[in-house]
Amino acid sequence: MRALLVVNPAATTTSERTRNVLAHALASDLKLDMVSTEHRGHAAELARQAADDGLDLVIALGGDGTINEVVNGLLVDGPAPSLPAVAVVPGGSTNVFARSLGIPNDPVEATGFLLAALRAGRSREIGLGMADERWFLFCGGLGFDADVVGRVENRRAAGRRSTHGLYVRSALRRFYGGRADRRRGPLTLEVAGQDPIEGICLGIVQNTVPWTFLGNRPLNPCPQASYDTGLDLFALKRMSTLPTLRHLAQMLGSTGNAPHGRHVVSLHDCDAFTLRAEEPVSLQVDGDHLGEHRSVTFRGVPRALRVIV
Repeated sequence: MRALLVVNPAATTTSERTRNVLAHALASDLKLDMVSTEHRGHAAELARQAADDGLDLVIALGGDGTINEVVNGLLVDGPAPSLPAVAVVPGGSTNVFARSLGIPNDPVEATGFLLAALRAGRSREIGLGMADERWFLFCGGLGFDADVVGRVENRRAAGRRSTHGLYVRSALRRFYGGRADRRRGPLTLEVAGQDPIEGICLGIVQNTVPWTFLGNRPLNPCPQASYDTGLDLFALKRMSTLPTLRHLAQMLGSTGNAPHGRHVVSLHDCDAFTLRAEEPVSLQVDGDHLGEHRSVTFRGVPRALRVIV
């Protein structure tokens, strides 16, 4: 099997020595080429070239952003049976995609898991999401959560390390620094055949569970989301302090019930919907900030990607 290992050298949980050991282990079962990314978007370019070269497999060693780029490179012309399969060795700080598929969070254990899956011929076809023309694996968001992602990226660019504490502090600063749009949000939800819903403050889109992890604890705004169904949405029309804390506790709970309340708007297994904003607001997919937008249409695409698991 011909494979490409795409390595993010800035991955936070692997050293160069560890990456070389993992590559050597994979090369024992694969005809493997390894390339390190050099700039944003490079992983997408490498994956696109792997597809053009007819390779069988693209392995991403990095965080969710690296994997997202690989998938967007492979699917630039849409899903096709001839495209390489994808495999993941997690190397980021959170690794939501890998963990959602049951892949161990430790990169050494994940490499062993991958080799066992390859030897057994195990794979799975999963549905993906699209935010306009951008593919995403597990989540997207417009507004509040995307603002938090943008703040974290700015701090990382200034030299801060990506930690769960950094996300929590950024979320608190955004929450208490945006009182006006917590009372009446700038977003409008549009679903075909339904009346628009205005005044939304927060829109979280899920393609699977969990939405993200807080340390080792999964956060589940949409606990029914699945790679085997369409997209789910959790939205809030008001974000006052006590109800928001209650919703957060519900997301962290183990009951399997979705957060609920008079200001909650939710969708399950939806083919497509649009979030529009009165003014440009932040967009994120898979934890990657994509700038500001006035309108984004989210679509679910079934059986879009074959993953080695």
